[in-house]
Amino acid sequence: MPRHLSRVLITTAFLGFTLSAAGSSPREQVLDDYKNGLAAGWETKSFAGHTQYTAEHDDKQFYIKATSSAAASGLVYKIAYEPRDQPILRWNWKIERTLVTGDERTKAGDDYAARIYVVFPSFLFWNTKALNYIWANKLPKGEVLPNAFTANAMMIAAESGNGRAGQWQSVERNIYKDFKKYFNTEPPKVGAIAIMTDTDNTGESATAWYGPIIIGRDTP
Repeated sequence: MPRHLSRVLITTAFLGFTLSAAGSSPREQVLDDYKNGLAAGWETKSFAGHTQYTAEHDDKQFYIKATSSAAASGLVYKIAYEPRDQPILRWNWKIERTLVTGDERTKAGDDYAARIYVVFPSFLFWNTKALNYIWANKLPKGEVLPNAFTANAMMIAAESGNGRAGQWQSVERNIYKDFKKYFNTEPPKVGAIAIMTDTDNTGESATAWYGPIIIGRDTP
């Protein structure tokens, strides 16, 4: 598999095919609160060099700080659950700035100061799909387009530009509705959630902060 396609999908080989049901669906589930550093559930996947991820905190909250310089590696948390049962994904994040030469429409510009993947693995790895919630460089907030390398990954601009750089922003998405809307089919089980700050294509540097990621059921 080409390196860029592998990066987009996080690869089913990395996820493995031993995913099991998550059990009963709680009202709300926090992947990791970062209070004791990074939880054991996180695994590193490197594609080009290493983005540095560290669990830190200030007087208001705990978070992961990500720093990348011409590098691309992600943190992946394997978790299997039905998106219909727990469709809500919530988090807050902050970036120092977007990437000057980053451009969602091109392969050379396929870098992001901050992004969160939701990965939907398949036994046929080329059918693996992903929703990429990005802090876009140029794509306006709310707009969506296929990844420059593969239509199996949709790039969703959850935030965009530098207007709110340096400020914590809260995001809530319904991954079940997003998958149906952008892939025009029912979603399979989620296999993993990942974060990545990557700058290998542009050769730039980026810093981002990720608050805890929360999975939940939809409210009536």
